[in-house]
Amino acid sequence: MTLVAGIDSSTQSCKVIVCDADSGEIVREGRSSHPDGTEVAPQEWAEALDTAIAAAGGLEDVAAVSVGAQQHGMVCLDDAASVVRPALLWNDTRSADAASQLVDELGGPGAWADAVGVVPVASITVSKLRWLADLEPENADRTSAVCLPHDWLSWQLTGASDPSALATDRGDASGTGYFSAATDSYRPDLVSLALRGRTVELPRVAGPAEQIGETRWGAVLGPGTGDNAAAALALDAREGDVVVSVGTSGVVSAVSATPSNDPGGFVVGFADATGRQLPLVCTLNAARVLDATASLLGVDHEELSRLALSAPSGSGGLMMVPYLEGERTPNRPRATGAIHGLRLANSTPAYLARAAVEGLLCGLAEGIDHLTAQGVTVRRILLVGGGARSRALREVAPAVFGAPVVVPRPAEYVAIGAGRQAAWTLAGTPEPPEWNQAPADRFEADPAPAVRERYSEIRDLTDS
Repeated sequence: MTLVAGIDSSTQSCKVIVCDADSGEIVREGRSSHPDGTEVAPQEWAEALDTAIAAAGGLEDVAAVSVGAQQHGMVCLDDAASVVRPALLWNDTRSADAASQLVDELGGPGAWADAVGVVPVASITVSKLRWLADLEPENADRTSAVCLPHDWLSWQLTGASDPSALATDRGDASGTGYFSAATDSYRPDLVSLALRGRTVELPRVAGPAEQIGETRWGAVLGPGTGDNAAAALALDAREGDVVVSVGTSGVVSAVSATPSNDPGGFVVGFADATGRQLPLVCTLNAARVLDATASLLGVDHEELSRLALSAPSGSGGLMMVPYLEGERTPNRPRATGAIHGLRLANSTPAYLARAAVEGLLCGLAEGIDHLTAQGVTVRRILLVGGGARSRALREVAPAVFGAPVVVPRPAEYVAIGAGRQAAWTLAGTPEPPEWNQAPADRFEADPAPAVRERYSEIRDLTDS
């Protein structure tokens, strides 16, 4: 049996799976936690990866490895290849004002949509570069190369010390705000704009399944990719599939043959890991809305689901706008969460639990609307991520989305996608190997348009 490994370095943890290269069957796995916060020393990722690899029984017997990781994080390196400062993560909203500046300086949202298919918001790397230039100019002066979390970890696996060996892929590069998935090229002028005239070295953009080197123990190293593209690869998403991922963030994405261009900035023009496009809508608030509500009510997630499913659709007029960490879509980094329609009759744990579930899903449903406005056809909705383990979320989703929902059994899809890419890189074939797909459950419910209508009425009453 030939073995390959997939690595998922997410916001919260690092997961390593070892798979059969031919079938995708998982042979063993390991994980390790990441520190909390919106900025992290990259060395913490490397240490977590070492711990996860050890927990997975080591990787000396694997023939190929690929890394999937959280997108947008800004990793700055100096002339000696040392990390300049802790990496700013996607969920660090300090760069909100910087994003607004950049949008205006290029001529507005439409100019950015035309240039790279992405309108900067706080989470996008280009916005963090402007923040660095303005708030930490001495660190900006020291920076000679900029890369992303997956780029840096792949580079660490090779043991290289020269930043010129850094490589990325179009799936992850497309989330920077200075790479166009439509033209498959960087826009160095936008990097210079963000850094106020400074220039830096950027990772080489490798092709799908291109070998970018070897690990320290001699395994083939695939190009890696961003977490969203890796999950789509694991799910074997095709045109017509809409993937709704409920993790730390909420992500709605769809495989497409044509680039997106949304001047409103709701849909970002990302690429997938196979050479196609992956138009995507991202929210900041997803599974942790359920965590917060469960904590508020003093219950576990199983009881939260029971409470939510015991309340009627629409929660008796109670609605939660779950902007608990600000929001990215719509772009309201300083917004706060809100509960509307509170009355004596609905002041119960069950109604609040239902309102949290419906509010979370309404935000994701608006993401689906933005994709369809870009011409995406919805034939199937795939619900994945840690939040998909919630029974209430699975059963309420079809009513809010207005369509049947397919829920693949819980799995580490980012790591699986990275593993599938590793097997593809090893095989050198035109298309990725056909791996066994996880069993899936199908959920259906009568559409509940009144819930969406109510959410639309109150959403804009929240702080901006």
